[in-house]
Amino acid sequence: MLETSTVVLPDFAAGAVNLASARLGAVGVFSTDEFFAPVSRMLNDEPASFDPDLYDDNGKYMDGWESRRKRVPGHDYAVIRLAMPGRIFGFDVDTRFFTGNYPPHGSIEAAFVESGDPTDATVWTELVAKSPLGASAQHFFANADTSKVWTHLRLHIYPDGGVARLRVYGAAHFDWLKVGATEEIDLAYIFHGAKSLAWSDAHYGHPDKILSPGRGTNMGDGWETKRRRGPGHDWAIIRLGHPGVINRVLIDTHFYKGNYPDTCELLGAYLPDAGDTFSEAEIAASEQWQPILTRQKMQMDAEHFYEGDQIQKVGPVTHVRIGVHPDGGVMRLRLFGTKA
Repeated sequence: MLETSTVVLPDFAAGAVNLASARLGAVGVFSTDEFFAPVSRMLNDEPASFDPDLYDDNGKYMDGWESRRKRVPGHDYAVIRLAMPGRIFGFDVDTRFFTGNYPPHGSIEAAFVESGDPTDATVWTELVAKSPLGASAQHFFANADTSKVWTHLRLHIYPDGGVARLRVYGAAHFDWLKVGATEEIDLAYIFHGAKSLAWSDAHYGHPDKILSPGRGTNMGDGWETKRRRGPGHDWAIIRLGHPGVINRVLIDTHFYKGNYPDTCELLGAYLPDAGDTFSEAEIAASEQWQPILTRQKMQMDAEHFYEGDQIQKVGPVTHVRIGVHPDGGVMRLRLFGTKA
């Protein structure tokens, strides 16, 4: 049975990426105990689920990280390597479906490790003090200092128990000062700070996925909308990792065969003062952004490259709007250009 309830996310989650996303590469590198369920489950991107009839060799199968009942002094903790170095805005410690086995309290520390994983010499900084946790609930904690960059977290649970999901809302850190003025780089890569901010539909897959590394692993690894039965078309607005001039575009429909868009287009705008959320008026105005790539016919399961005269010279942009007509799936979007 899947969790279907919806919770309003706090303001710090707007425009943020989940730095603890397993899909993007976050991993659990150590835990004091994971007898009932491994740390890796706590980092899964899908919402936690619960099957009342599912058991494994150690007992009830739980969709999260769960340690055994502690019979000695101390408490349990897990060390997580974030998917990318980043600034942290806030946390969601989710104990959904952990009712008689949730930890009564939790705390979070962070560290920056230049390379590799923490050692005994690593300095940890407390970001969330020991705080109460409840049964089967999401617990949001804002981070007071959002300026520092971190690579690892240490989640403490007191004294033991289970956490279904850990979400770490923040922004990828990428040193744009190291990028030369004429160096071509993917402005729409999530590891470079790109993020989708608004979209018409994400029924089968979030538009953040088209900014992800690699070419994609299956049809669930891209952005796909439901079948459109009325007028109009689907779209997504993406904030680039850095203002830049787009020279080349790749739109990949890998794995999408009976459900790829008929055509795609790309619009752009220079909005350096735009926020992390778009109003209905701002979304409507985005339909009039400057065309970077006019509507192009798509093919199933194929990479579509555009460059040279196919790309309209509109100057620097901070945001793009990809339109899929009328609907369908896109696996990856790459926007190669130079920083402005």
